[in-house]
Formats: sequence, C-alpha cells, structure tokens
Amino acid sequence: MSWLPRDCHAHTTFSDGTLTVPELAEQVRARGVLPSVADHLSGDVAYALKDVSEVIEYLEELEQYDVGRGGEFCWHDSLWRAIPPEVDARFTHVIGSLHAVFLPGSDEVVHAFRAMPAGLTPAAYMDIHLDNAERFALEMPVDILAHPTLIPMSLRRMPPEELWTETHEERLIAALGRAGIAFELSTRYPAHERIVRRAVSAGVRLSLGSDGHTPKQVGNIVAPLALARSLGVRDEDLYDPLVHGRRTPSSR
Repeated sequence: MSWLPRDCHAHTTFSDGTLTVPELAEQVRARGVLPSVADHLSGDVAYALKDVSEVIEYLEELEQYDVGRGGEFCWHDSLWRAIPPEVDARFTHVIGSLHAVFLPGSDEVVHAFRAMPAGLTPAAYMDIHLDNAERFALEMPVDILAHPTLIPMSLRRMPPEELWTETHEERLIAALGRAGIAFELSTRYPAHERIVRRAVSAGVRLSLGSDGHTPKQVGNIVAPLALARSLGVRDEDLYDPLVHGRRTPSSR
C-alpha cells in the first residue's frame, strides 16, 4: 500500500525545497509513497508564494505532473483570505499552520521561530495558542493542521506533556473534530503520543506529513506511520484527499 504525505516541498520558483517536482516525485515514489507537493503560501515566509498570481502559477506547474497539489498557508498571514474559490478548487488539499499566534486584542503576533515577548510565561502563551487554534479551526478553510504541537523555540525544551495540559489537548482536538480538520503526524515536528492518542480516541482523522525539503526528507513518513499503527489506526483510515476528499463547501 502507498500513502500520500501532505507536505513535501519542491524547488519551484518561490519555494524552499531543493528538488524539482519531477525529482521529488521520483524520490518519494522510490519510498513506496505517493508524491504530494505543498509549498509555503505566505507573505511571512522568506521562500514562499506571496500573492494570488504566484499561487496560480504554482498550481499550473503542479498540474503538469501526477502529484498531489497542496499548499501550506499561515494562519496569521492574510493570503489565505484572498484565494478565490475557483483557485481553491484546484488544490487536492490545503494545509494550515500556526506558525504565529495573535496576542489578545492585537494584530501583534508571537512567532514560533522568533523570540517570545519579555514577560510572557509558558502558561500564558499556551492559553493564547489555544485561543488562536480554536479561531483557526472555526475560520480557516483548510483540510489539515500541520505540525499541530509546534510552539516557540524557547518552549520546546520543556517536556510537552507538562507544557500541554490535558485541557489544552482537549480544546485543540475538540476544535479540529468540530471542523473536520485532520491532525498531522509530522516527521519534522512530531507530536507527543498523549495528544495523538486523544485525537484517535475522539475520531479525528490523522494525516501523515514528511515536511520534507531535501532528498533525504521528502516522503519519509516512517515514524508517523509507525505511531499511527501502534495506536491501532488502520492504514486506509489515514487522511488521503484522493480518497476522502476536501472538506465540503458548507463546512468551510
């Protein structure tokens, strides 16, 4: 059986991948995995597609090949709000990422790859993160939440089971369940097992994601697949847009 990873990055004009689309497809198929490309679509990522015209050009490129046509939008960036329905329909799947979260009552953000504001405690950050995650699930028209437990770098040294309380986990999983958004098991940013178990118990579908940018990384879903199997998830129940489709327009 083959699986479709959600977020391999190809070397297109605007992306941060190192392989061309044909090279990526060949490398991923050699792993027994169906190839899918989902480059960054965001004005706040250095090597990314930053406007609608570039997204259309990107889709036109992907449509020349037998690959999944994905895209990874940032919650805090406005590009996803500007995508016309006819352009959105050309994706096989759309991914959303909490690369940054809004501070309460503000347009200022706390970024996962930049320094935390002085005085913001881990507990206070997590409350803000979950507030944003619930808004994300309610508002953003995506099929998958990428690397669901991604947090600022300074917090990654903490044991995730301590930083993520069970209440935090319940809020995130409930929000994804209500919205019908899949929980990604990421090779690059793995989630702790307790929250994955919670997702499985709640009936939230899992998605496998390599987050691959290089030949060694693309299509490498060994660890996510092993975790899913260890929790009793059937291979055929892992999210595949070619099988399960996109979220319905009414739910988006």
